[in-house]
Amino acid sequence: MTLDKLPIGSSGVITAVGGEGALRCRLLDMGLIPRTQVTVRKSAPMGDPIEIHLRGYELTLRLEDAKQITIMPIESDKSENQSK
Repeated sequence: MTLDKLPIGSSGVITAVGGEGALRCRLLDMGLIPRTQVTVRKSAPMGDPIEIHLRGYELTLRLEDAKQITIMPIESDKSENQSK
């Protein structure tokens, strides 16, 4: 799954950062590195860009850039408690 598909309020862990050249370096410099947890906070009225929370700060990304970031969604505690 890629970061652009993660619903608002959901979290995931980055597994890979794609892209080439300057874009990939910029994403890595902003802290988007594998094993980092991210949470989608909100999106603009038209859906682009999205705001994510990671490493104690908020970051706004275009959906085109978010498509380059592969994540593994994290199950919320609510869904785990409901299944018990």
